[in-house]
Amino acid sequence: MNLSRSTSGGAGRRFARLAETDRQPLRIVIDGRPAQALAGDTLMVAVLNHARQLRASEFGDGKRAGFCLMGACQDCWVWTAGGARLRACTTMAEEGMHIVTTQPEAAWASHA
Repeated sequence: MNLSRSTSGGAGRRFARLAETDRQPLRIVIDGRPAQALAGDTLMVAVLNHARQLRASEFGDGKRAGFCLMGACQDCWVWTAGGARLRACTTMAEEGMHIVTTQPEAAWASHA
């Protein structure tokens, strides 16, 4: 995956891309802000190329950046703008995705 911690010029992000920069760019939106991923990036890579953390824990124990990187630990959940939950470490970024890193409020069915 050719990524490392940013050492300069990227204080607001956890990863800095060192190689494979010639892959097809993808336009995505993270928390309402335009961002770019590259074809073949997981959502985790895409988010951490733009931010210091992947998400905030819904249980109040701090910021999360993923843990197992294979979809087993439940630490990398992000959501679509429509509220669908995705594992960021195993979901590939796609053109036009809108990702939310804070758990959306529960939506209850209307009985009106």
